[in-house]
Amino acid sequence: MGELVPGGNTLLPDGMLFIRVQGPFDLSVLITGEDGKVAWDGDFVFFNQPTAPGVLLQGDTVTLRPGQLRRGASRVTVVISPADPGTPLGRLPAPTMRVRGAGGGQEILFTPPRPTEETVLLLAEIYRRGVRWKIRALGQGYAEGLAGVARDFGVDVTDDGEQPPPAPPFPPPAPPYPPSAPSAPSFPASAPSSATSPAGAAHDPDGFLGLVNGVRSRTGAPAVALDARLSTAARAHAEAMAAQGSLGLESPDGTSVFHRIATAGYSCLTIAEHIVSGPRTAAEFVDYCLGDGERGAPFRDASVAHVGLGRAVGGRSGEVYWTALWAQPFTAAGLARTAEAVRALTNAERAAAGLPPLAPDPNLTVAAQRHSEDMVARDFYSHTAPEGSQPWDRAAAAGCRHRGIGENIACGQRTPSEVVRGWMDSPGHRANILKPEFSHIGIGYATGSRAGTYWTQLFGSV
Repeated sequence: MGELVPGGNTLLPDGMLFIRVQGPFDLSVLITGEDGKVAWDGDFVFFNQPTAPGVLLQGDTVTLRPGQLRRGASRVTVVISPADPGTPLGRLPAPTMRVRGAGGGQEILFTPPRPTEETVLLLAEIYRRGVRWKIRALGQGYAEGLAGVARDFGVDVTDDGEQPPPAPPFPPPAPPYPPSAPSAPSFPASAPSSATSPAGAAHDPDGFLGLVNGVRSRTGAPAVALDARLSTAARAHAEAMAAQGSLGLESPDGTSVFHRIATAGYSCLTIAEHIVSGPRTAAEFVDYCLGDGERGAPFRDASVAHVGLGRAVGGRSGEVYWTALWAQPFTAAGLARTAEAVRALTNAERAAAGLPPLAPDPNLTVAAQRHSEDMVARDFYSHTAPEGSQPWDRAAAAGCRHRGIGENIACGQRTPSEVVRGWMDSPGHRANILKPEFSHIGIGYATGSRAGTYWTQLFGSV
């Protein structure tokens, strides 16, 4: 365990990072270039806008993938503010930031000098040095609230209140739903999706597919096919970014790249994306992606079957915008494997805590799957459906007779291990997973909407 003092810095482990600050605080990050300014409002990740390329905020934890940050990003500043706006930080427990890599290893800690009247604290700056990333402890306080910090970093704040204004791409992560007794009303839901049709052919004027499969051949991964539907979605998204003049998973009108995939008619089990600007040719784009191990992961992923590529040029700037989409098509068998992987990882956590495993329950599974699909279909993220139905309503509608019901949901995570790790890093979700009274579980998973992936764990007690 390494502890930093204000002004101290150290190298960070390569790959994915987890940044956590527990307590009565709201965690935020600002993504900037060398000038210390954001490129657009989407570079401000906070409770009401919890995602950006390479960054995902879930409760008290930020997952950072430095290799997937937008082009030109070289710094990520970690910020905390009181969960109760306006409360001076001096009245709250001293915050401690914990940083660790995906592979474990030494944890980096920083506890700043105790604030007094400040309402915002810049905890640390994660910055690029050559090909490595480092962290510098800051401990700089602000008395103007989160909006004041946002203005200093170049975010367009149109409101003098404490809540920064960028439009959220999807609602903030929901807390775990506490168990409660089921009630009577039923909930109509759609049946699980059917498998996608075979991939269509796509034109490849830039020779992108040959470059991709050349890389895959050298790494032992099977060749992928260029899918016309994914290419249509990728092209539409690249054109939207070029028209806007900025990178992002979502356009100003609320249309995400995942919406475009669904509109194009592709139903995916897994999805990964590259959102990039700058390279002029497909070869330059591939070289850029392969320049970072994490960014190059889709090129080596054996599960990827289809890829789509979109390229567009900004009218005024001449900047070239790229979207690449990497997917595995949906199948019922693939969905079952994904759900089983989540259950196995969940039961491994219970075993480590000395608890018995959760048995699969077909009715809980139906209810959980319906909820994940419903969040995608109706573009919401909550334990409460738009018409007011709750977890126990969904369980009862699916035929469950469990005395207690609990629910965890998540969005944006791309693998079973990532979603279970995120739940375990959140105290409330962890409590559901490790609740001794729970005996059965159902897993739901669907792709699409604004976040790309939607996960549901539905627990039952006998």
